[in-house]
Amino acid sequence: MHLNLRGAYAIFKNELMRMFRTAFGSILSPVITTSLYLVVFGAAMGRQVETTAGVPYGAFIVPGLLMLTLLSESTSNASFGIYMPKFTGAIYELLSAPVGVVETLIGFVGAAAVKSLILAAIILGTAALIIDYQIAYPVLAFFYILLVAATFSLLGFIIGLWANSFEKLQIVPLLVLTPLTFLGGTFYTLEMLPEPWRTISLVNPVVYLVNGLRWTFIGESDLPIAVSLGATLAFLLVCVGIIAWIFKTGWRLRE
Repeated sequence: MHLNLRGAYAIFKNELMRMFRTAFGSILSPVITTSLYLVVFGAAMGRQVETTAGVPYGAFIVPGLLMLTLLSESTSNASFGIYMPKFTGAIYELLSAPVGVVETLIGFVGAAAVKSLILAAIILGTAALIIDYQIAYPVLAFFYILLVAATFSLLGFIIGLWANSFEKLQIVPLLVLTPLTFLGGTFYTLEMLPEPWRTISLVNPVVYLVNGLRWTFIGESDLPIAVSLGATLAFLLVCVGIIAWIFKTGWRLRE
């Protein structure tokens, strides 16, 4: 199969440049929000809170807050990126161009994932100015962040194809992912919860993501890293399968 790398790069470059044209909303806003969480919960309240992970509370919540931003921004960036061609009608030019599904995903999903990586780097750099934290396994942390960013960029791509209004673009990031992240162990360990809430929390898929990233940071978490990694890879494959079905059937593409 011949890949149209020039076409993929054109989409990728256009999407990446859009982030810099809207730098305040794409970069500054989530960085400021996360920094406020770190100041209030990490620096101000951190001295009064003890965790069972053997690290200061501020360092404990850094992976969870980073995951909160990653999920929402990856999903939002990818969904908006593919929704706008649908909204303006440019999607038909894309479908008629010599650009396949793989090139389209490289362009839209790749750009959204790179945006998330840039944002993650800025957040970690900002967090280092506020809180003293360490990353136990930096290489594994990078690849795990990349995996999460790619997976939820794929989810955002699906949402962008599904949505037929700007309001629907915000439903999943704001009303689903954000609450699940706050309830997924961002600010606490599962050991702090009484039963049956501890067991019920295991139904929340974000619990596995937060604990996986936390393990790469502090070397331990409520769940084994293999379980978190397996859950993330499984969701990635589900998203790829859904996108393949969408392009095969044309669902929401030719409306």
